[in-house]
This record gives sequence, structure tokens and C-alpha cells, in this order.
Amino acid sequence: MLVRSALPFAIALAVALPAYAASLPANNTAPQSVPQGGGNAQQIEKMLQRIKLPPGFSISLYALVPAARHIAVGPQGKVIFVGTTGTKIYAITAGDNRAAKVDTFAPSIGFVMPNGPCFAPDGSLFVAEQNRILRFANAEAEVASKSLHAEIVVEQGELVPRSEQSRGHSARVCRVGPDGKLYVALGQPYNVTPPNKVTLYQKLGIGGILRMNVDGSGRGVFATGIRNSVGMDLNPNDNVLWFTDNQVDMMGDDIPPGEINRAPRAGLNFGFPWYGGGHTRTREFAREKPPEGIVFPEIEEVAHAADLGMTFYRGQMFPEKYRGGIFSAQHGSWNRSVPVGARVMFSPLKPDGTGDRSEPFAEGWNIPNGGYLGRPVDVGGLPDGSLLVSDDDAGAVYRITYKRP
Repeated sequence: MLVRSALPFAIALAVALPAYAASLPANNTAPQSVPQGGGNAQQIEKMLQRIKLPPGFSISLYALVPAARHIAVGPQGKVIFVGTTGTKIYAITAGDNRAAKVDTFAPSIGFVMPNGPCFAPDGSLFVAEQNRILRFANAEAEVASKSLHAEIVVEQGELVPRSEQSRGHSARVCRVGPDGKLYVALGQPYNVTPPNKVTLYQKLGIGGILRMNVDGSGRGVFATGIRNSVGMDLNPNDNVLWFTDNQVDMMGDDIPPGEINRAPRAGLNFGFPWYGGGHTRTREFAREKPPEGIVFPEIEEVAHAADLGMTFYRGQMFPEKYRGGIFSAQHGSWNRSVPVGARVMFSPLKPDGTGDRSEPFAEGWNIPNGGYLGRPVDVGGLPDGSLLVSDDDAGAVYRITYKRP
């Protein structure tokens, strides 16, 4: 295997490294299939009968996918890749109303928290891990090919310095924009960033969003002031980047709000750690003057619902009301006396392209004693206009369809 020459982390940020200078074998180990029937599937199908949706919508089990997290639908709509916060990625072969099969993807690679898969228009699949980024060329067409291999975009240990690597807030997400750049969100590992880390994190893009060329060169910090974004998408109407943000814990049941943010240009600061969410100041930075030009959220969500994955609805199946709006997943709260979330939200946009108020779209995974029947993580659109929802608690991917009542 070729090995990229080692560089100090600070230098690596500033120097354009060779494109895909190293690669990893991907398919020395045969994929393992995930059984799709049996009692688990029956229990999930029964549970889905309690999910509330607007008139005309229905939800069904699409695939059993262990610990299913973020979704990347192939450009041809034939294969759906699903990340996890463990060591596996799964490839769903699409079927008409249900998955044809589900297999592990590239099982010989030692993935570490491969939460965030995303596609480029040319069919390249990027996988944002805890501290590495890989690229699989033409992954959808060659998903089971023995010649499939991984190209290293960002080497292991070079996404964040190893000294700042943490299990907490390390579920990365990515998107390839219409500018041909790769966007990667980096959560910072604390509830509230310690004062002595703020300058370093802003410089490196930890608690922010990175932007780079798809070969890993030209890396820079696109946005700062973000606590832990685990969902983003670009509005196809104006190419503006939007992202969710999980806000500060241990501040009470009803503050601070969750966030959906809009970043129309590079260089914006979204307020953390001076603000814990929305306009709520953190106790730790209450006496510190915030930077000038803080950008506040476009849409505020209920506190501690854990807003994760989001997507703009690009399909035609759903009624006009939903076209061009945002679907987002709330994973559900742990830091609240009465849990909220565990649902899919919908947020329309105003005529000028800015955010409007969100509303519940699919809910019912909460149960009265405070537990969960499932915990939605991400949403993604299929070519036919239906909507996929991943659930890491139930180990499933659901499909939401619409038929005029």
C-alpha cells in the first residue's frame, strides 16, 4: 500500500496534499447479508401502525439495518448506503416497496464510526469517519466488485488532531456541493468548549464545518460557532448550505432551543460557545463578549430533541406544500425530565428562501413512560419521491409514501 508522507497537523491544513495519495483494499472479505424477515421485522411493522402522519401518508418497513444512521442514496437510486457509529457500513439494494437485500459494504476495511456517507454527482461515495475520510469511486455500480477499493481523502488522524479525538460528538456528516467541494461537519467534544480550546478549535474547524476539494486538498474552515452538527444539506434552489445543531445540555428542560441554520457564505460564526442555542447564553461564557456578527438560527426547535439528519425534499410524490422544504429527524432527548423528539419534522421555507416554523410530520416513537419505540436519525429521498427514515434504536430504515386520500 502506498503511504502518504507524514505532516504535522497544522501544516497539513495549509498544504495541498497529493490527490488520493494512498488507497486501501476493500473487498478481500466477502460481504455479510442481513436477514430481512422474522420476528424483528414483524415487531417493527406492528410498531409502525402507531406512527401518526398527515392524511394520505403511510410508513412501512423498508429494510432491517443494524444501528442505522446516516443515509446516502446512490445517484441511480439502485443502492442506498447507511452509516453507523460502530465499524460497519451497509449497502441496501433497492426494491420496489422494500429492500431487495442488505449487505455489509467493504467489510475488510477497518472503519471507525463511519457515520456519514455522501455522494458526489459523478457517483463517488465519500465516507466521513471519526478521524478519516475515504472515497469509493463508482460505489453504486461496483458495490460488490472485488476490484472496488478505497481512496484516502483525509488520512487517519488528520481530520482532527489525535489529542482532540473523542468518542463524544464525533459522528461526522458530509455533503458534496454544486461547487464541487466536500463539506464536512466536525462536532467539538465537550458540552461547552473550555475557554483555552476556543481559539484552536476555530482555527481547525472543530465545532464547525470544513470545506475542501474532493481529493482533500484546499482544505479550509467554512463555518465556526457550531456545537455538534449531525445533519446538513444544500438547498437545490439557491445552493445555500443548511445544517442542524445540537445544543448545550444541563440547562433545564426548556432551554436552549435546537437549531436549523443557514450559511449563505463562508466565514460565518453561529455563536457557540457564547450561546448555548438560539439567543440563550451559556453560563460558562456569560461574562464574555461574543464576537461581532453572530448568526442566529433560521429555525428554532424544541429544546433537547436532538436534531440530527436533514434533507431538502426534491421529489414530486408529496403534495406541493412539501416540495422544496426541509425534512429533519429528531433523535429524542436524554437530558429532559419529559422526553421530546423521536420524530420527523417538516420545515417550509419562506418565498425569499429563509426558514419558517417547523411542524411534526411523523411522530409516535415516544412512549408514555419516557422510553422509545425507535429513534429517527436521518432522512433521505428516493427517486420516486418517497422518503427514507433511518432508526438506530430499532435497527431499521422506513419508507414514507403518499397517495391522495
